[in-house]
Amino acid sequence: MGEYIGLDVSLKETAVSVRRAGKRVWRGKCASDPQLLAALIRKHAPAAERVVFEKGPLSVWFFHALTAEGLPAICIDARHAKAALDMAANKTDDNDADGLTHRAELGFYKEVRVKSFDSMLARTLMAARTRLVRIGTELSNQIRGFMKTFGLVVPPATGSKFERQVETLLANNVDLGPII
Repeated sequence: MGEYIGLDVSLKETAVSVRRAGKRVWRGKCASDPQLLAALIRKHAPAAERVVFEKGPLSVWFFHALTAEGLPAICIDARHAKAALDMAANKTDDNDADGLTHRAELGFYKEVRVKSFDSMLARTLMAARTRLVRIGTELSNQIRGFMKTFGLVVPPATGSKFERQVETLLANNVDLGPII
C-alpha cells in the first residue's frame, strides 16, 4: 500500500504530512534540510510512493537532494496547487501540507520540470554578471551626476579610462574628491 507525502516548504522549517489508504497517518514539522526530511520520511513512510512539494526558491535543491536520497520527489506547479489550497478553511502550513498530500494521493497535480544544477549555475552566472554590469553603469552615472552639479563634466568613457578622467577632474577639488 502506497504512502504519499506532502511538504509545505519554507526557509526555516517544512510542514510534513503523510497519508496512507486515504487517511492521514502522521503530520509534523522538520527543519528545511533535505537530509533531515529524508530520514523523517523513511521513518514515517517507508513505502513512499510520491513526495510532493510546490515550486519555489528551494525547490531545485530539495528535488535533487531528495532524489539523491532515493525518494520519489515531485515538484508541482505552485499556481495550480494554490488554487486548491486556498479553498481550505484554515490556511496554515500544516493544512497546506495535508492538501499537497491529498493531491499526491489522487494524482491531481501539474508536475513541473526541475532544472539541473549545471543549468542553474549557468543562469546564476548570467544573472550575476548582468546585475554587476548594471551596478557599474548606475555607479558611473551617479558619479557623473554628482560631479555635473559642480560643473565637472566627465567625458564618455568606461573602466580605468573613466576612473582616470574622474581623478583628473577631482585633483584640485579637496571638498568633492573624498565624497566621490
